[in-house]
Amino acid sequence: MLKIAAYIKQYRRPITIVLALAGIGLMAYYDHCDTSCSYLTGDILGIDLKWVGIFYMSVIILFTLWNQPSFVRALLAAGLGVEIHLYAFQIRHGVYCPFCLTFSVMLILAFLANYEIPSAWYEKRRQMWLYFLGEVSFPVFRFNKVPLLFFSLLGYLTILLTFSGSAMPVYGQDRANSIPSIGKGSYEITIFTDYFCAPCRRLNTKSETLLKELLSSNHVKVTFVDVPISKATPVYVKYFLYAANADAGINTLLSVRKKLYDAAQEKNIQKEKDLAGYMKDNKIALKPMDERAVFPLLSARIRDHKIKNTPTYVIKSPENEIKKIVGDEEIWNELVKLKQRLVTTRQ
Repeated sequence: MLKIAAYIKQYRRPITIVLALAGIGLMAYYDHCDTSCSYLTGDILGIDLKWVGIFYMSVIILFTLWNQPSFVRALLAAGLGVEIHLYAFQIRHGVYCPFCLTFSVMLILAFLANYEIPSAWYEKRRQMWLYFLGEVSFPVFRFNKVPLLFFSLLGYLTILLTFSGSAMPVYGQDRANSIPSIGKGSYEITIFTDYFCAPCRRLNTKSETLLKELLSSNHVKVTFVDVPISKATPVYVKYFLYAANADAGINTLLSVRKKLYDAAQEKNIQKEKDLAGYMKDNKIALKPMDERAVFPLLSARIRDHKIKNTPTYVIKSPENEIKKIVGDEEIWNELVKLKQRLVTTRQ
């Protein structure tokens, strides 16, 4: 054990840098949704938490390269305080971000790698609890043996006062109407996606022909529920509802959704006036309606099925068995199985 501690102490600078780079890589990967997208989001004073995390780890690297262990320990201790609040936020809402949790593990490991037994433990035994995280000194500021617990509390209070998070996407409107759906049958497929979600778009393109085949069997009903992970999503939903109100045919709905995915991920359209112009340029027929009438129903579906990621498909069988599938590959495999099941039934 002593040998391991001595090894870590000898190589703590490269270890810290590697762990910080791993944290940056996690946040960069999370920013580019590839397998499924989560609506668990947060920001500090309007700055996305992912970018804050990248900046934070970058500063850790700079102070490590500059050989300023006191600043590194203080920053890591403050990060622990921040993570306590973020843990509590996820536990309270019952929604967990694997990227965020892994990021916190990198932070904790970096803190342990830089940990030093505080000298105050040998001098002030009655105050050992105050120094259990360690201590730092900043001679340039005439601060000596400052307990790291102070920086953890400072980090906690900072995130408490500046953090804004969302763990349940809602459209926030009232009244009631109907959610767009196509087909009729004993199998009900509810599609939960977001136009800005890359795997959702990938699945939408791949499954279009298969969905048409399932619908042609007259045993399947498909319902579209757009999850507002992105801030601009409600505007896209509005125009999808307008298009569905003009023509609710399968070919039209699938074509419109493809165009909306293109608008979100190729054109990166964020403003309503730009999206309206895009729909006009693509000659998509629109029939305005009170879209606010549908928003609470979409929110209710998301809440009732506890949707935490996109894409997610919920399939209800004739026996009222409900299966929730997350991820584009997993969903595709389940749709193929359903097609085979329907073929076997007809035979």
